[in-house]
Amino acid sequence: MFLSVFDMFKVGVGPSSSHTMGPMVAAARFLDLLRASPFHAAGLRGSLHGSLAFTGVGHATDRATILGLAGFQPATYDAAKAEATLAAIHETHKIQPPGLPELSFDPKKDLTFDYGPALPGHANGMILKATDAQGDVILEETYYSIGGGFVLTAGELAEAGGTKSKARADVPYPFETAAEMLDMARASGLSIAQMKLQNELKFRTKAEIDKGLSRLWEVMNACISRGMAVDGILPGGLKVRRRAKGIYDALMAERGLNMTAPHTINDWMSLYAMAVNEENAAGGQVVTAPTNGAAGVLPATIRYYLDHVPGASLSRVPDFLLTAAAIGGLCKHNASISGAECGCQAEVGSAAAMSAAGLAAVLGGTPEQVENAAEIALEHHLGMTCDPVKGLVQVPCIERNGLGAIKAVSAASLSMRGDGQHLVSLDACIETMRQTGHDMHEKYKETSLGGLAVNVPNC
Repeated sequence: MFLSVFDMFKVGVGPSSSHTMGPMVAAARFLDLLRASPFHAAGLRGSLHGSLAFTGVGHATDRATILGLAGFQPATYDAAKAEATLAAIHETHKIQPPGLPELSFDPKKDLTFDYGPALPGHANGMILKATDAQGDVILEETYYSIGGGFVLTAGELAEAGGTKSKARADVPYPFETAAEMLDMARASGLSIAQMKLQNELKFRTKAEIDKGLSRLWEVMNACISRGMAVDGILPGGLKVRRRAKGIYDALMAERGLNMTAPHTINDWMSLYAMAVNEENAAGGQVVTAPTNGAAGVLPATIRYYLDHVPGASLSRVPDFLLTAAAIGGLCKHNASISGAECGCQAEVGSAAAMSAAGLAAVLGGTPEQVENAAEIALEHHLGMTCDPVKGLVQVPCIERNGLGAIKAVSAASLSMRGDGQHLVSLDACIETMRQTGHDMHEKYKETSLGGLAVNVPNC
């Protein structure tokens, strides 16, 4: 199985990889389908189903779909241009996609939220249609946003037999399980990052990989910095205050004081993660790691390593990212990284496992210690539900990323105190996450119909 580090980590826009980035990508794919079609379209329609309907407004799914149909894509998203385009569409009821004629589209009538049963393939489903001048459907496609910004058509999902990543045999180290990964590491004498790099080299040059990894950390770190510099109220109606700047200012004021408690390091880790997720909640630029809702855990762990670990080196960040991507690929391939499919254990849990593995790797851990770190971090997120208040990626999501980073660092530290031998394997932990997600009641999987979402006032 090969899933590129650049698929696992994608530059995009908040607040959700499944509910914002995915629908935008799906809409862009539909435009490609329409451009290749022999039919002449006059209008567009769409419907959102399952979790995309229940929490779509809070996740800006409608906005993302409309902007995707207008030609916007997550990696090149321009916020100012997007606002102007949306305003024009709402006023004129027309969309002008690149390479296509002007098409009729009334956002209030032509994009519907279907609160009935989810589509059969996945909790995050949407149907896009093109119509002729008489309003008859001439082209239709069903898309599933399966987590982390990944999108499959209904046909692709059926062909793949589910949301598992397609296994590939054309890379040097095509491990599909953690056990295979460790066996290959022992046989080759390579680290997990080195094996992952060899796989990446089948599709990109070393220079391209280096540039891409550098870009990923640049965007992650810039997101932390922005989040620590801005205060105010997050959008969405919950009136959640940004806290990162206040925490940062307080921590900087305490620096150098002899009275600072050792546990203050936890505040630094939470700060870095919360800064990212406040930016994400505000619709800013983030990197899926592996999703937007869990985007703060991994950057916070890297920033902790660089700023607080003696001897840390920026040159080790690529190894961190490659190792983390290998673990994230296993989580996605053998379970899920989608909150709508398996709850928040699949998002923050997977992010913590990836981060713990990356940190253990750059601290000099063996492949066995790296695998152990990932297992410890994931094991203690098992069963975590996804119950965002008002469907927003704010409560409990922002703080949850901070705690995920703390768990990741603790897991890496514990693994480094051992020799990598442990009772519960990472594979067993990932399979448990899959089974737990399957058994979890639907209302606890990103619908805002249970848990905190119904026990906390939404105003």
